[in-house]
Amino acid sequence: MNQAPSRYSKAGLALHWLTAIIVLVAFIYGPGGSEARVYAPRRDFDRQLHETLGLLVLLLAIVRVIWRSRAVVPTAPASARWMHVSAKAVQHGLYALLFIVPLSAIIGAWLEAHPLTLLAGVQIGPLLGESHTLGSQIAELHGWLGDVILWIAGVHAAAALYHHFILKDRVLASMVPHWLIRKGPTEM
Repeated sequence: MNQAPSRYSKAGLALHWLTAIIVLVAFIYGPGGSEARVYAPRRDFDRQLHETLGLLVLLLAIVRVIWRSRAVVPTAPASARWMHVSAKAVQHGLYALLFIVPLSAIIGAWLEAHPLTLLAGVQIGPLLGESHTLGSQIAELHGWLGDVILWIAGVHAAAALYHHFILKDRVLASMVPHWLIRKGPTEM
């Protein structure tokens, strides 16, 4: 009989935390604001870093979906049905946003006739015909969705802390490096 592991694999942990860190840094370095502000020469480094990290988030999301389709993951602890439904909704929402947020930035930029400019001056695009008004709307949506992904990630983190400190189950322990969780007397 195959038993589910009590923790995520090292690959799962690495993908989770690398994605979280990159999303946070991309959010911090997002130039935000009007098109003139975003593409101002004095913001080139921030924009290039933001676009590079955004593309990396998209690539990591693809790798995560492939990994998750093959991975054996810990079984969720017994809890109220609403908690399982909420956890799945948040998980699916975060996965969707890991695709939608970077894609909205790329599509918005290309429709506004801007290339995707990565660090070291590497440029991609525009691969779509110009539609400045639509591009501007999608770019604005990108900004809103960037806020939403952080809010949902914050709720996700708060839920993990609730599981750890209030419910005292192994949900958080299954997703953090083992050295961060103090072992109890019955754990090895």
